Amino acid sequence: MNTRDLTISLLAGMALLLSWPTHAAPPEPAPQAVRLLFVGDLMLDDGPGRTIAAGGDPLAAFDPWFRAADARIGNLELPVARSGTPLDNKIYTFRADPAALRVLKGRFDALAVANNHSGDYGPAAFLETLDHVRAVGILPFGGGRNLHEAHRPLWLERGGLRIAVLSYNEFKPRRFEAGPDWPGIAWSEDSQVVADIRAARRAGADLVIPFMHWGWEREPQPDARQRALARLMIDAGADAVVGGHPHVTQGADVYRGKPIIWSLGNFVFDGFELPAAREGWLLALTLDRRGVRDWHTVLARMDEAGTPTPDLTVPTPCGRRGWPTVRTCVAVRPVR
Repeated sequence: MNTRDLTISLLAGMALLLSWPTHAAPPEPAPQAVRLLFVGDLMLDDGPGRTIAAGGDPLAAFDPWFRAADARIGNLELPVARSGTPLDNKIYTFRADPAALRVLKGRFDALAVANNHSGDYGPAAFLETLDHVRAVGILPFGGGRNLHEAHRPLWLERGGLRIAVLSYNEFKPRRFEAGPDWPGIAWSEDSQVVADIRAARRAGADLVIPFMHWGWEREPQPDARQRALARLMIDAGADAVVGGHPHVTQGADVYRGKPIIWSLGNFVFDGFELPAAREGWLLALTLDRRGVRDWHTVLARMDEAGTPTPDLTVPTPCGRRGWPTVRTCVAVRPVR
């Protein structure tokens, strides 16, 4: 075969290859960023309750943050009911009128009820609370008609992600705990918490986040129990740990690359003389399939009536994937 014939053969072969139909592999879908918002204790009785009854709106100042989030979660720190009587031998008992839920409607997707005040007015008021919360389009979690319901995760599906949020209480009284056939809240037992996290993973959760009601009130730092449990939960598969209950913020840490926000403090609450109890954090997490991409906090300052306003002048804890430690950032108002 001469050079001319060889050239013609090569060109023909190339034409055949080029004419063969080819199908590129579909590109991997880009990870969707999901913005998940948490706030701490929401009190709708006392000062905030009076504000709401008078037509006020304690949460209005934070509407830009609520609007910017893909999902929003808070801790409902009391029953919302007309039934029940206050429990004996409990120093502080709270109950809100169901009409007060109007200020949460449209702002929250879910409310944790695993705390030390959900049972203040007994089981009937607790069950009534769950009904009222659902009636305004909000999902209660961390409690239910029995133990199974109380430990069932909150499932959020946003941006192609399946997120399981678990809620537990470990502050007295334990008599609020749900049982096999009686209503109540999810109690924090290490073995059960680990089992719940692993079960959520098996059920298809891309991310698992426990929302804890733990620690000692008015203490500015987490105790040894909180630290040990947070590490246990992350070792079991949690992507972040978020806490509340102490009525003050408690800082944040990173363990195995996962953020731990020890306590968000109060968000809507009055009646505290301690200045630190008149401050709380809004927590904004950005999530993707690999976990928490970044997170930051926004300082909320409460007035005498328990109404919070954002303070964007003070650096507060923040973090990003790859940062080995927590840093501080000055939050900005969302534009979304």
